[in-house]
Amino acid sequence: MHKNRINILGTEFDNFTEKQFQKYLSDDMDARSNKFIVTANPEMVLSAQKNPKFSKVINSADYVIPDGIGIIKGAKTLGTPMHERITGFDTLMYLIKTANRKQLKVYLLGAKEEVIKASAKRIEREYPQIDLVGYHDGYFKDNQIVIDEIVQKKPNVILVALGYPKQEFFIDEYRKNIDAIWIGVGGSFDVFSGTKKRAPGIFQKLNLEWLYRLIKEPTRIGRMLAIPKYMRLIKKEKKNAEN
Repeated sequence: MHKNRINILGTEFDNFTEKQFQKYLSDDMDARSNKFIVTANPEMVLSAQKNPKFSKVINSADYVIPDGIGIIKGAKTLGTPMHERITGFDTLMYLIKTANRKQLKVYLLGAKEEVIKASAKRIEREYPQIDLVGYHDGYFKDNQIVIDEIVQKKPNVILVALGYPKQEFFIDEYRKNIDAIWIGVGGSFDVFSGTKKRAPGIFQKLNLEWLYRLIKEPTRIGRMLAIPKYMRLIKKEKKNAEN
């Protein structure tokens, strides 16, 4: 599966189309496989550079997908172009829709209480073939209590919204307890629940979702500064490779 991984500043991304990726996930769900999906963006790549433990967890995942146009641009700059961006939110939606079609068990973990409840209600309302076996907000102190509940419920898909790197560390530590599709979805429940709006189609098409989020949430400016830093490191990497 990882023969064609592309290294971007130490983080290794799978290079396949979204259609190919979805086919893999569909097969994994049919086989009741244990899979760990990381949806990595430039900010996470920078974090992994500084944190070897986080880098190891990401690179040991079964799938590492390029969630951010910066990853695609970085790969192209380094002379290792990738097929396309595969967003975490689109992957979340694919998993939910496919779980509905295959009548699978799903567990939701993370986000604020009102957000996770609203997400659960939307699944019950719009995806009635899903067996939503449980959900829990992200404000828990005892991991073992949560994991014991998940193991008891035996979900096929586990969506974890604890923010990086917490969600990736959590999945890496506990995935051995139950065979399921595990994915860290960051803030995707905010959009899925309707608490926040996703960028309009034109922003998505132009790869400017980051700009829309910045307009809506100016306090994100600190996080956005990671992108130019990331691109500077990409250019430095390219220069070093040429010398």
